[in-house]
Amino acid sequence: MRKLKLQVQVTVDGLMAGPEGEMDWASPNWSQDLNDYVGALTETVDCIVLGRKLAEGFIPYWNSVAEDISNQDNEAGKIFTDMPKIVFSRIMEESVWENTQLENGDLTTAINELKNLEGKDIIVYGGSDFVSSLINEDLIDEYHLLVNPVGMGEGLPVFGFQGSPKQLKLINAKAFDCGIALLHYERV
Repeated sequence: MRKLKLQVQVTVDGLMAGPEGEMDWASPNWSQDLNDYVGALTETVDCIVLGRKLAEGFIPYWNSVAEDISNQDNEAGKIFTDMPKIVFSRIMEESVWENTQLENGDLTTAINELKNLEGKDIIVYGGSDFVSSLINEDLIDEYHLLVNPVGMGEGLPVFGFQGSPKQLKLINAKAFDCGIALLHYERV
């Protein structure tokens, strides 16, 4: 069975965005060791799952990076552009992006169907509401939390779910040269 892996930048106090979704706190200056880690993680997946809100910025951004041969992230842009994507939305009726399928059915059913397909693992990028929904339903198998050296005090949490505590097992903790720390957990 394929795994669903979450990769997300967070603050030291567990927030993934400011109160209005701001991401200006996230370090844009990644070191080569962090780029290598994320590149290796990306090689283990062949499908991206996104919430609609993040998809509206994520997909056009990586498409523009893929088209700009002078951009140092051009190869990453091509990978994210070419990789199949599934956008979960309750309000969109059709996808406006290439290599993207829209899903507006039951979240748990759709994710479990994806996990049962042949292929590499699946990676999820999403906003707080979408990620919290996945966590609440125990659908995320691995957490790759990239902890930025900043605290905000208020904002949108990664673990904003309702229900019982989620038990995780630490697989790896690593400090990168740029000051971001990895906390890699698996669901117990």
